Amino acid sequence: MTEDTEPSGGHRRKPSYRIKPTDVPIIKKRIRLGEFLNRIAADYDVNPGRIAEIKKGLRFASIPEQN
Repeated sequence: MTEDTEPSGGHRRKPSYRIKPTDVPIIKKRIRLGEFLNRIAADYDVNPGRIAEIKKGLRFASIPEQN
């Protein structure tokens, strides 16, 4: 059995990337420039909901956008 295989024969998915405060200024700039949230999310291997939370100011609200 490999590391990515569960005893039942299924596969465990590698955990998604966790957005770091250093990622947020770039993400906010991409949002402002009109990029689709799902494309930004795909670049970071996160759920688009995490990007939407940044857009709405629910997460990382105090971090400014990159110039």
